[in-house]
Amino acid sequence: MPRPRSPLLSAEAIVTTALELIDTTGNFSFPRIARELEVSQSSLYNHIQNREHIIELIRARVFSEKLQLPVQDLSWDEALRAVVRAYRRCIAAHPRLVPLILAQTVQDTGALAAYETMALALEQAGLPPNRIVSALSLIDNLVLGSVMELTAPAVVWAPPPGDFPALDRALQAPFTIEGRAEAAFELGLEVLIEGLRAQEFTQS
Repeated sequence: MPRPRSPLLSAEAIVTTALELIDTTGNFSFPRIARELEVSQSSLYNHIQNREHIIELIRARVFSEKLQLPVQDLSWDEALRAVVRAYRRCIAAHPRLVPLILAQTVQDTGALAAYETMALALEQAGLPPNRIVSALSLIDNLVLGSVMELTAPAVVWAPPPGDFPALDRALQAPFTIEGRAEAAFELGLEVLIEGLRAQEFTQS
């Protein structure tokens, strides 16, 4: 029996191709995936349900087991730091994925397990349930915003010389795009932890 020209089509191959397209162009489409894999567009539906299904499979691929951290013996702030940093590491490899996953309900159990760990840490910090939801949204904003900054231009602010002296002085610090995003994330994480620690005090 002759060997097929292309590898057999699978959900894994579809996800790989879609993620490569996102990384290079910022999006994907069924016709483009089919062209890349040299298959008919209709054949994709033998392995995936729809666009939302592909995005959720990509979420599962990106996060996989990297968010399953041994945090049982850590204090709430140590556990929160570990999971939030791991969350950012996962998504930082694919910054153009952020708008797509933001627009879709989280269903992947691996990602949900990370949110469970963060929710438990926030409970231990003394937050009531309604504040925990707000804190989780704040963490999303911090992580995903810092990752989106990886797609920003090297020069974000270009003030006219002398018109904004405080901003001019701040901009003297040398930063790469990656360094700027990382520094902003770490500052935001520390501000978040310190704010939660104050919340822990007021709740006790």
